[in-house]
Amino acid sequence: MPSPSPHPSATGAAATAATSSLQTAHLTPQGVIAKKRQNREPHTDVEISWFVRQFTEGNVKDYQMTAWLMAICLNGMTDEETAALTESMVRSGAVMDWSDPSLPENANAAHRVDKHSTGGVGDKVSLVLAPLVASFGLTVPMMAGRGLGHTGGTIDKLESIPGFRARYSAKEFAHMLLSTSDSDGEPLGGAIVSPSDDMCPADRRMYALRDVTSTVTSLPLQTSSIMSKKIAERPDE
Repeated sequence: MPSPSPHPSATGAAATAATSSLQTAHLTPQGVIAKKRQNREPHTDVEISWFVRQFTEGNVKDYQMTAWLMAICLNGMTDEETAALTESMVRSGAVMDWSDPSLPENANAAHRVDKHSTGGVGDKVSLVLAPLVASFGLTVPMMAGRGLGHTGGTIDKLESIPGFRARYSAKEFAHMLLSTSDSDGEPLGGAIVSPSDDMCPADRRMYALRDVTSTVTSLPLQTSSIMSKKIAERPDE
């Protein structure tokens, strides 16, 4: 009896994987770092995606990522490179799924908004604005960062509160925001969390390296870090 033919989708996935392997077979961490250090031509999307994915999987080491971040800090990135870096950081983990059937009814109909601060000593906006906006019935899924040079980050300040937990999976985060409380029957609506092993793990690790290697003040790195967190939250367009 002839063996059954593979499903078309399986064949397509195998072909895509084979093409991807061919596109990245020549890449090495040293080569990607050297290309940005020399800065003779911009990175391709494939190079950036591969480097970030290998870093997330543990194949690119912290010291190699640090060298690349410093090269970016010194030589910058084109708009296309910055967009590719942002997308790669989003794809390093899960994104919020507001249509998850385990969430409360009509969860996907909730209006979702967010803001982001580039940092500051007092953090005088986020900690007040998030609950204020949520009090008007909007959902505020806010993902913030840790240390930013001498200022510290929003998460650092919140974690100074004994027992405060900042790391949640994407599913836990959505349930926390939308589930109603026993006291008043209203959803929490707003919360500030940090990137985790589940959401934006590449940003979480790159952020920590930037903080201790003086590569914080780089516009492409700032932009990709901020936007990867916002996109992973999937606020209203």
